[in-house]
Amino acid sequence: MDHRPQAWGRPRDDVYGAYDYSYLQSGGPKQMTQSPVVTGTSVIGIKFKDGVILAADNLASYGSLARFTDVKRLRVFLGTSVVGFGGDVSDMQYLDRHLNELAIDESYEGGGAQEEHGEKGKLNAANLHTYLHKLMYRRRNDFDPLWNQVLVAGLDAAGKPHLSSVDLRGTAFTSPSLATGFGAALAQPIMRKYAATEEDAARLTRDQAVKVVQDCMKVLYYRDARSLDKYSIAVVTKDGVELKEDEQLEKQSWAFAEQIRGYGTQTV
Repeated sequence: MDHRPQAWGRPRDDVYGAYDYSYLQSGGPKQMTQSPVVTGTSVIGIKFKDGVILAADNLASYGSLARFTDVKRLRVFLGTSVVGFGGDVSDMQYLDRHLNELAIDESYEGGGAQEEHGEKGKLNAANLHTYLHKLMYRRRNDFDPLWNQVLVAGLDAAGKPHLSSVDLRGTAFTSPSLATGFGAALAQPIMRKYAATEEDAARLTRDQAVKVVQDCMKVLYYRDARSLDKYSIAVVTKDGVELKEDEQLEKQSWAFAEQIRGYGTQTV
């Protein structure tokens, strides 16, 4: 072996000949990331009478380790829509940069239309969802998927609340309430009690919808091991986007555990 510092561990060229790199240009399949390492968990969304609410906790897990506790997974687009990201954080960052570039292009190219037609001149949430659907589906067909499930919240061209989803396979749909990850099993049953249909959602007030989302985030915190009690919540209405990124569920998390029989050194 060649033990010189510049070539540690390599066979000596003067003994074995030059290293053959041809196998690296074999024309084989491209190697893509197929196993995300740093991931975010559930994103939940629900429609109400005047708009849509989206929420996601601020945790990014390194495998099973709660490693990054200040990762914001809700992004405002053009001041009219919100995108929530579940799944791989690096792909989320790529999509965030991509959407920022799209927003800049839209602002430059559509400036006159926005001034003339107001908010209707902007790229609305329904159009943004269609764009993301095409993008995710193309990446899937290239066998290089973006390992995310994305929720899009905002208003459509008619000014009605819009909530939709698209995942790494390009599967897209809309619903009065949506959730990614464990939220699909733990939060959706709660939200469907209040917004099973579009008619139910149209009867929900903003305060009621916020309370439902807070209850769902509390359930996810206590039942999903990859969740956190700090979260972001966005409310989208015709007046714009109201985003809060440092909300906290409870000041005394897990305090109820002391009242459970058999907890710690408690005498039963």
